[in-house]
Amino acid sequence: MNRGTIRSYFIGDAQADRVVPPSGFTAQLTLFAAGAMAFLAVFALALSLASGRLAHRWASELARSATLRITAPQDQLADQTAMALKILRQTPGVARARALSPEEQATLLAPWFGPGLDLSTLPMPQLIEVTEDETGYDAQGLRLRLAAEVPGAVLDDHTRWRKPLVEAATSLRRLGLISILLIGGAMAAMITLAANAALAANAQVIEVLRLVGAKDAYIASAFVRRFTIRALIGAAIGTVLGLGGVLLLPAASDEGGFLTGLGFQGLDWLWPLLIPLLGALVAFGATWAAARRRLKELT
Repeated sequence: MNRGTIRSYFIGDAQADRVVPPSGFTAQLTLFAAGAMAFLAVFALALSLASGRLAHRWASELARSATLRITAPQDQLADQTAMALKILRQTPGVARARALSPEEQATLLAPWFGPGLDLSTLPMPQLIEVTEDETGYDAQGLRLRLAAEVPGAVLDDHTRWRKPLVEAATSLRRLGLISILLIGGAMAAMITLAANAALAANAQVIEVLRLVGAKDAYIASAFVRRFTIRALIGAAIGTVLGLGGVLLLPAASDEGGFLTGLGFQGLDWLWPLLIPLLGALVAFGATWAAARRRLKELT
């Protein structure tokens, strides 16, 4: 199929267009299939892009942070905290080390113990926030030094739970992309069925056209053009409805966590505009293949 043949499919011919019934269940099936698949594709794309942002945020925000917890008797806690801060500031790769104030630690515990918690009545450990620079530090070496000089110190670099979170977000992104491929395949299958039904219903018309000298490319172009336009219109409607549904999703917020902000952001809103075009391309390929195969069978 050369460029001229493809161009002829889209330029159109008034007489050839009469081969395909302008209405009926094939038109309704094509419009519904394209619209429904485009609607689902919008949400699959939104899930994929949001999961990608989530994985990037978790990886970037948590990769350079760590927490040092010091558990010691109250009369030794201040000395061990001062020693730990001294070691951290001497460690290459540590950009900043800061001991959390009692108010900050009370804020961290507020979701479990409620506001207004008096930490003086509890044997609370001291937390130190550690931030590494671009080069990073030797976590294992730092643990060994802390174990020797600050026995009550435990370093948590968040690797234990950061990696599963990033992998989960990446898997969600991959699942969204796979869903888009499956949606495209399902759309191609339904349009192929509709095209086959239209071709079968017009078998006698096709025989007459052949008798008067019509080429198979001329006949196939009518089916390809009609079903491609139907798919484009249906996909455009489904995309608009899908974007409307995405706009109704809750906006990103710290309170809602990863369950919010599942829509598009910034230039990501341009990606759904490709869905109607991709739907038309899928319909074009599926109808062309079905028409060529069916016309060979009618030979």
